[in-house]
Amino acid sequence: EDFRLTRDSMEALIRMLPQDEAHGWGHHITILITVYWLAHGLSYSVVSRAFQVPVSSVCRLVHTGTIKIAALRQQVIQLPDAQDLDEVVLGFENLANSPIFSKCVGTIDGCHVRIKTPAGPTGQDYINRKLFPSIQMQAVCDGKGRFLNVFVGYPGSVHDTRVLRNSKIYKEALYPPQGYFLLGDGGYPCITHPVAIITPYREPVQGRVQARFNHYHAKARSIIERVFGMMKTRWRSLLFKSLEVDHTFAPTVIMACAVLHNICLTTGDIIEGPEVVDDVGLPPPCPVRGVCGGNAWRDKLAAKLSAPQVYPVELNEHDYL
Repeated sequence: EDFRLTRDSMEALIRMLPQDEAHGWGHHITILITVYWLAHGLSYSVVSRAFQVPVSSVCRLVHTGTIKIAALRQQVIQLPDAQDLDEVVLGFENLANSPIFSKCVGTIDGCHVRIKTPAGPTGQDYINRKLFPSIQMQAVCDGKGRFLNVFVGYPGSVHDTRVLRNSKIYKEALYPPQGYFLLGDGGYPCITHPVAIITPYREPVQGRVQARFNHYHAKARSIIERVFGMMKTRWRSLLFKSLEVDHTFAPTVIMACAVLHNICLTTGDIIEGPEVVDDVGLPPPCPVRGVCGGNAWRDKLAAKLSAPQVYPVELNEHDYL
């Protein structure tokens, strides 16, 4: 309980990490101290008293362990293969309870992680729209809450669209495959190339069809909000206060927490986070320059909602109303 991990998750993590140690504390102590620090967000001095290890050693072990865990990202955080797409699609159909999302293979969103304001004139670049310093984490997850892609490092003042345009998944068109799409909130553009993203209609919506589309869209997209809540609930270093590390090392800490999240899901170690409310009604920005077409795809999906035969389940009176 002190490490917020089950024994299976901890053993799986220890097996995956390399055990070549250049100090005398040992592989297990390095991982235990690192996970304990991530789980509670405590200062190095408090962790030092808990483990009876000098403060200087705790600092070194935490940095070493965090870098090792983050290095597992290519092994743990992976895009699904072609044969796994059907399972991903089924997950979002079940979340939305609507077949119009039969080509959805992920949902994308950003998360702000609080840090200490960096010294110097560049520190103001990290102040986000909620007026606290942060580093952004852009993530794509599947219907089960597993991270498929994570991009970390941009200051909090940068808009979600700019973070997207500078991420590898956008610049190299890594995901989703042709004919599939991701779901995003109003902070992203509705586009089809190089990354197909379907966003909700602007508020106020025009007509019952658009309102129903936004309702099902929100049901399918809410998984990414739950994932961020689960990750911050388990790893309190990301939730309660600013990360007690330099802003240049904060992205490594965030990536390590994302890796641990996927490892926990693999072993069935699930912890529910608090209900997270995001800016669902935020109007989408102007489309990214040089790309368009997402609005037509969204209109086509929304139009299917007016055909009653698309529903695989029987509707009750409340649904018709």
